[in-house]
Amino acid sequence: MKIRAIAGITFKEAKRDRVLYLLFFFAAAGIAASRVLALLTVGDRVKIIKDVGLASISVFGVLMAVLIGTGLVYKEIDKKTIFTLLSKPLHRAQFILGKFLGLVLTLFVMTACMTAIFLALLFLHTQRFEGAMLVAVAYIFLELVLITAVAILFSSFSTPILSSLFSLAFYLIGHLSWGLELIIRKMAPGAGRTLVRALYVFLPDLENFNFKTEVVHGLPIPPAIFLSSFLYGAFYTAFILGLAVLIFRRRDFI
Repeated sequence: MKIRAIAGITFKEAKRDRVLYLLFFFAAAGIAASRVLALLTVGDRVKIIKDVGLASISVFGVLMAVLIGTGLVYKEIDKKTIFTLLSKPLHRAQFILGKFLGLVLTLFVMTACMTAIFLALLFLHTQRFEGAMLVAVAYIFLELVLITAVAILFSSFSTPILSSLFSLAFYLIGHLSWGLELIIRKMAPGAGRTLVRALYVFLPDLENFNFKTEVVHGLPIPPAIFLSSFLYGAFYTAFILGLAVLIFRRRDFI
């Protein structure tokens, strides 16, 4: 009940954040612009609309998670409301989880709205419901859940500006970590290769949630990959939240 109450308050606060609606406006504009871009480009217009639309949902969803998530905990500390909350029978872990779930709910609503605009645009262009796009969107949302946990982790011990930079760096590294595998193959055995391998294992591989290419081009996806990607996201998110709770428990606000 306490986690639900914190989540509800967080959801209400996020709904009043102007940044959320500004990003949603740009996301909708990006999705709408995909049709114009398709008309001006030589090639399969439907695939261009799908590519740009899914990319808009992903990029602006990440910006929502980062820009709002990195201020959730810091605002409570900065306004001193954290003392009022923690003076009640509320564990710090419940506070972190409530903030996390409240923002996840906010992102779910925003993702659903962006997806509705995207599918409506596709329907106007193709005259059919493109249900396969929901697969890519579902795993984009799973990635957003993980980025939300990361944003809250950094927010638990840093300022919003630094937390935003760290979270965006996490996102970029997560989509470029495949390059470490290539480096490992070319490196000679030794301490350097062991270090790079350790980084490759620890750093996230956000490409696990990227099914945009397969869905847009109609490529087959082995069912086992869906399960492994879901489990990867669930366990990595739980790990990040565990770190956030541990750091927040040890933090002194005086």
